Amino acid sequence: MSTSASARKPFGRMVPSDEQGRPADASPAQRLALRVMQAACVLVVLAAATYKSFELDRFFIPKELTLNLAALLVAVLCLGAARRAQPGRVDLLLIGFLVLSAASAALAQNPWNGVRALAVSASGVAMFWAARSVARAGLSRPLLVAIAAAVVLGAGMSLAQTYGVRTDFFSINRAPGGTLGNRNFVAHLCAFGLPVLFLCALRAYRLLGTILGALGVAMVSGALVLTRSRAAWLGVAAVLAVFLVGWLLVPHARRSLRHWSRLMLLLLCAAGGAVAVVTLPNTLHWASDNPYAETAHGLVNAREGSGRGRLLQWKNTLRMAAAHPLLGVGPGNWPVHYPEYAPRSDPSMNDNEPGMTSNPWPSSDWVAFIAERGPLAAGMLVLAFVALAIAALHRMRAARDADEGLAALALAAMVAGAVVVGAFDAVLLLALPSLLVWTALGALSATEPGRWDVRVPVPVRGLGMLLAVAVFGIFTVKSAAQLMAMGVYDGASTVGGLRQAASLDPGSYRIQLKLARSGAGCDVRRAAAEAAHSLFPQASAPKGLRSSCGGRRRRRR
Repeated sequence: MSTSASARKPFGRMVPSDEQGRPADASPAQRLALRVMQAACVLVVLAAATYKSFELDRFFIPKELTLNLAALLVAVLCLGAARRAQPGRVDLLLIGFLVLSAASAALAQNPWNGVRALAVSASGVAMFWAARSVARAGLSRPLLVAIAAAVVLGAGMSLAQTYGVRTDFFSINRAPGGTLGNRNFVAHLCAFGLPVLFLCALRAYRLLGTILGALGVAMVSGALVLTRSRAAWLGVAAVLAVFLVGWLLVPHARRSLRHWSRLMLLLLCAAGGAVAVVTLPNTLHWASDNPYAETAHGLVNAREGSGRGRLLQWKNTLRMAAAHPLLGVGPGNWPVHYPEYAPRSDPSMNDNEPGMTSNPWPSSDWVAFIAERGPLAAGMLVLAFVALAIAALHRMRAARDADEGLAALALAAMVAGAVVVGAFDAVLLLALPSLLVWTALGALSATEPGRWDVRVPVPVRGLGMLLAVAVFGIFTVKSAAQLMAMGVYDGASTVGGLRQAASLDPGSYRIQLKLARSGAGCDVRRAAAEAAHSLFPQASAPKGLRSSCGGRRRRRR
């Protein structure tokens, strides 16, 4: 049996291939799962709607639909191909995290938000397991290349908006967010995606691949500077620190002139991209005369501005967590309960909508997980990341060749980037980062040590596929219904249209509130106001609308 270049050593391990050079370990279902994941990585960056009434959700919900649908497809494909399972410590910790998250969602005040947030986590972890399955079959390289391409594509959309491209699929208020809708989200993508881009460029079979990777690094570096995201800048600092220090722990790369020259090229392109975007004129209008220096100067400033606001928010959120120590307040339910613990002067509160927060999530993944799902669930997720980092360290030191060592190094750097960026903003709470981060972590950690080899009987595979279809099918249908409701609402000119939108997405506070303020009959308006109030009990607007038809319902004569 021959061995081709395309099937060689995804993690330093020789993978047998067939006559066409395809890994013989990969079944047709796994190859199809690879194509689904590759397509999902690209589509999740591009997915957006033009319904401007839903300024954040018009970006979030199409990306959630992409994530949930991809998780449904790959879960079925990989379960169908699974003859044996190799669970490890990380897998058990993630299962515990999801079980506790599901229990928390079942008890949440706002179950619609609970299911939506649970879907992002469950679908992200499903992509992690599918990526591991595909990587163990020798298909990690093309999957990692797709992730790197998605990172460059996201940066390219941001740069396109920066230099004058206008389209309804971009958000003007949060430029240069491109198709991600917010400049901070672009910065996060660039920060945690940089290790995969470095890895693909360093391990490219041909010089052309390295040159394309270097150009991608320049674009990502430029987008990082333009976005002025403090969380992303801190994340990049962590990524580079881990990558450069870890480089010394990979003997085969450290002693290779070829790898050293490629690394220097990538670092020079990163510096060149940063200098270019600062020098070239663009269409961004910052309030400061020297915006980039100002952001760098206030990188760790916690005494004023957004830094002080984060500390106040974390303090109040941890009070919320202390009041719900077992399962938290429920996934996605932070904005439902936060007004109970924050004064009106809190910068996280929305001045235009009393009783509502400005953002639907706190400024930290980890604070959110503690408050929404409980310390135990959050602890399991933290331990899973710690286990991935430890496994990466062991593999770096024991690598049998440069490819294996660099893959381990990229894993460690990506864990660092996701953890640090997630400490200061929302990352794993959102669909796009969840898809790309979990898929990359799965592809890079397929050889986690300490795994068990378990045979999977046919009835178990069939039951698993049915469960995957049921769970991820519900998540996918819910996301699709939300997207349809947005379209109906955006074009609604009658009460009938609003009622149709509300029936498609009963958990939409915006739609229920609009229906409660419409010209519908008293019963309809009162029911919509009650629904809005049940979703966000601290919000002031639904409270007044509940009695807008003259108090209690009158008896008919």
